[in-house]
Amino acid sequence: MKFTEHHLQHLNAQFRGIPTEEIIGWALDYARRPVVTTNFGPFSSSILHAVTSIKRDVPVIWCDTGYNTRATYEHAEEVINSLELNMRIYVPRQTRARRDVIMGIPDIDDPRHKEFTWQVKLEPFKRAMEDHQPDVWFTNIRKGQTAYRDTLDILSLSRDGILKISPFYHFSDTQLTAYLKQYHLTNERDYYDPTKVLQHRECGLHL
Repeated sequence: MKFTEHHLQHLNAQFRGIPTEEIIGWALDYARRPVVTTNFGPFSSSILHAVTSIKRDVPVIWCDTGYNTRATYEHAEEVINSLELNMRIYVPRQTRARRDVIMGIPDIDDPRHKEFTWQVKLEPFKRAMEDHQPDVWFTNIRKGQTAYRDTLDILSLSRDGILKISPFYHFSDTQLTAYLKQYHLTNERDYYDPTKVLQHRECGLHL
């Protein structure tokens, strides 16, 4: 089925306010090759729990940049084990140690930052998508995170035409905190993304 913008607008109007499990269930009924992506950052366990509670073996793609904090790696291990996730981990082709010598972490105004972002995040993500060829992509993007994400909704299309499902799109931090508490899920706030630096800056995956 090919979704048009008009169709997505109609569905988004219907989906706003209904339980997340109904949105996810609808998407999984449609999907042939679903995936969920995560960075194990703040509130990431909510989408992982929500999706795998309905379909346990959905592939979980994590593009590990190699620059996560100790707290994030510890959080990732806890969530992977507690939810028994079907992990598909992708890492940059070049080691962090070598990159530290060659370019370090370029400032966002440095022309090398574009190459840095490609190496540690965009290239591994491109490889993951080529390997899995998903028709449905579950994400945890939310309104209010960036100016670009404010133009999206629960359902949107990636630039490659993949149907993106963001069941928590209209949730506030308070609502997500309540979700984590309800299902006894841990959170991670000591998160660092060297490709974004600024909280409200896009890294490129969702553009």
